[in-house]
Amino acid sequence: MSRIGNKPVTIPKGVTISVASGAVTVKGPKGELSESIHPSIEVEVGEAEVVFKRKSEVRTARAAHGLMRSLTQNMVVGVTEGFSRRLEVQGVGYRADVRGQNLVLNLGYSHLVEFPIPQGVQIAVDKDNKITVSGIDKQRVGQVAANIRKFRTPDRYKGKGVRYEGETILLKAGKSA
Repeated sequence: MSRIGNKPVTIPKGVTISVASGAVTVKGPKGELSESIHPSIEVEVGEAEVVFKRKSEVRTARAAHGLMRSLTQNMVVGVTEGFSRRLEVQGVGYRADVRGQNLVLNLGYSHLVEFPIPQGVQIAVDKDNKITVSGIDKQRVGQVAANIRKFRTPDRYKGKGVRYEGETILLKAGKSA
């Protein structure tokens, strides 16, 4: 029994959810998102909530039950509020800047790192070298933030690099004489 899958997804005002041709489509004030439905899951759209039921008790159906409910809940939150991830650039001389449709990072390499901003994602940089990645698709926002972090992961000895806001890095002790 999936506890998450059995919870209904409430539909807030201004959001419409439709099921057609094997996909759930969520439209809201910030945009529209769509996700394909697993074949072993039934979706029932009511007036104020969406209920997910599985057709059988096969292991894949049980696994997809909670997944489909969570993906739909994330789509509802995305089209109403949106998602954002914040990154910190730490290190002497490390900088971030948005130029046109590119995020330009100076991360101590001999060259600047240019990251093209994908469609559906907005990137803003504060004066404190804090990067904010925002959008309506939770998966895309998280993946873009992870890709930016990968350019210079935090160093284990000095802590320099790109990290998520609030992420703690366990620093190793250096050489002892």
